[in-house]
Amino acid sequence: MAQEEKERIVIPDENGDEHLFDELFKFTVDETGKSYILVTPVGEQEGEDEEDVEVFAFRYEDRDDEENDIALFPVETDEEWEMVEEMLNTFSEEEE
Repeated sequence: MAQEEKERIVIPDENGDEHLFDELFKFTVDETGKSYILVTPVGEQEGEDEEDVEVFAFRYEDRDDEENDIALFPVETDEEWEMVEEMLNTFSEEEE
C-alpha cells in the first residue's frame, strides 16, 4: 500500500538548527482571515502510537516574493490554541 506523500517543511529552531516536519494540514479561519499550519516531526510517526506523536501549530502568512515560502509565527493566544485543538480533533476523527 503506497503511503501518500505529505508536504514537508523545514523549520529552524532558536539555535538556527533546521528540523524537518511533515505537514498534517493547513486551515484558514474565515472570521479572522488568519491561516494556520499543523506539523509533526519527520520520523517520529513510524512505529509509534498515533496518540504519542507531537504536533506543532503555527500561524502562517504566504510570502509574496518566493513561491511556496511561508512565514511562521507562534500561536500565542488561548483563543487561537482552542481553535487549533478543535481543528486537530476534527482532523483526527476524519483520519480514523
